[in-house]
Amino acid sequence: MRYPWQAGDWQRLAANFERLPNAWLLSGPAGIGKREFAQEVARALLCEAPQADHRACGQCPACHWLAAGNHPDLRVLTPHSDDEEAEEGKEAKAPKRKLPVIKIDGVRNVIEFAHLSAHRGGRRVVIVEPAEALNPAAANALLKVLEEPPAEVVFLLVSDAPQRLLPTIKSRCRQFPLSLPTSAQALAWVNEQGVADAAAELAFHGGMPLFEHDAAEAALRKQFVSGLTECSMGSVLSLADAVDKQKVALELPLRWLGKWLHDLAALRLGGAVRYFPAQQAAMQRLLPRLNIHALMDCQRELTALAPYGQHTLVTRLQLEALLMNYLKAFAGKPA
Repeated sequence: MRYPWQAGDWQRLAANFERLPNAWLLSGPAGIGKREFAQEVARALLCEAPQADHRACGQCPACHWLAAGNHPDLRVLTPHSDDEEAEEGKEAKAPKRKLPVIKIDGVRNVIEFAHLSAHRGGRRVVIVEPAEALNPAAANALLKVLEEPPAEVVFLLVSDAPQRLLPTIKSRCRQFPLSLPTSAQALAWVNEQGVADAAAELAFHGGMPLFEHDAAEAALRKQFVSGLTECSMGSVLSLADAVDKQKVALELPLRWLGKWLHDLAALRLGGAVRYFPAQQAAMQRLLPRLNIHALMDCQRELTALAPYGQHTLVTRLQLEALLMNYLKAFAGKPA
């Protein structure tokens, strides 16, 4: 396996190869390698000379096609943006960020594929990722094929949020939660990727090691968080100015501030700091001034603004207004 924390998962799954279900639901938090695990399973299912532990051999024609990304008996169903156009004659509104969805046309295509004969005379495999991106029509169409699956077709559904799937879809799949890496495994992996300040970056990403690292973004985030500890008018104005100069989407500072608010609230309520452990001492110094109700007001404002994170709003003005609200959490009587 590519990731050491998945070795045990593979052993569990390999034990079921002799009595394969027609559908698996591979679930777990983002950043643990579910997509890669599903691809490994697909390679094993399509390999024409599997190894003793059912892993793909990497040498047969099927494995070569898979490596080239053009195996005729594999389909991967992923989201496309759900295009919505404003109706003519109505006042234009600032569009919210569109969540990617899997539409019914994509499901119809894989259903058609599932009913064809296999090119190599073996199995056919369909990967659906992320499964929670299925819109209602697509989910119901997929359910029908899962209820009456064609022979020798295996569906691999990958999900960060299985609770968002139809209960009937989950009931038609063998649920397979993937293991989380230990703290040591996650930190070792991030260090191996050459990420600077690996422990802090891993903590910011919730302990999940498979994240995209951008050194410039990480530096700006560090500057942003440092300004949050000062809690002054000058500091928040300078933060908004720094973000504006870097031309980053509003989504990024909203994410940083959201995790900062989470840690402050957790610490205030007797919990543990999760995302910024290196800043715990600075947070502790803020607690005597913190009004938890005002902090929740700031969180509500952030939540309302989050759907517009990719829109071309004036980032500086929006961020300044939000950070002014953040300052109010330290301006009044603690609660």
